Amino acid sequence: MKIITYNVNGIRAALKKGLLDWIKQADPDVLLLQETKAHKEQVDVDFLQEIGYHDYWFSAQKKGYSGVAILTKKEPDNVVHGTGIDYMDFEGRNIRVDFGDLSIMSMYLPSGTNVDRLEHKFKYMSDFQVYADELRKTRPNLVVGGDYNICHEAIDIHDPVRLKNVSGFLPVEREWMTELITSGFTDSFRHLNPEVEQYSWWSYRANARANNKGWRLDYNMVSEPLKNAISRAVILPEAKHSDHCPALLELDYNGL
Repeated sequence: MKIITYNVNGIRAALKKGLLDWIKQADPDVLLLQETKAHKEQVDVDFLQEIGYHDYWFSAQKKGYSGVAILTKKEPDNVVHGTGIDYMDFEGRNIRVDFGDLSIMSMYLPSGTNVDRLEHKFKYMSDFQVYADELRKTRPNLVVGGDYNICHEAIDIHDPVRLKNVSGFLPVEREWMTELITSGFTDSFRHLNPEVEQYSWWSYRANARANNKGWRLDYNMVSEPLKNAISRAVILPEAKHSDHCPALLELDYNGL
């Protein structure tokens, strides 16, 4: 099973940059999208059915902001829009599909662009940990792919010394990632690539992508019961429809 997570930074803009052709070529079983910045009715989705995908959207109340979606070849047994936590769901940050005993979530964790948003991010982090702990009691086979807006270790960011006090690499954020993993998740990319320095986001400023001054913000986190099913995990920097690039996970799983 091939699962890809991709923050497209506006799906309408990404489609103009060739996203559809890339989806056809990448051919994921499940594609997790973040920062769609659109409601479903604002996007001509007929092309998705034409290439064999069911599509599920959870958009922010504010138009042109945030939003997540999941495209899947197989129709899921169940779709859960949001977490039931109001302030999270107002911003369209979580959507989940269930196939038998497997659950796959697209998550867009907030960024901490200023003091208010940083506090918002910390609250989301704390509440999501509680939510994930509860969810795994009934859905133990869980993949949470998405833009976590956090670099976990020094290897995940191009300048760990200079950026140690910048949101996305703050000690408290990194500690939360450690706690999430300790609670029963595996960072699939780092699991198979323990020493690879590779990034999934680059600022649009100062030619950062060309100079590879990036951050690894996009993860496919896999719950403990699925850890041994991880067969491949790579980052796909050749996809250039966004300031992010996709992260791919392959599972030896017969549910799809």
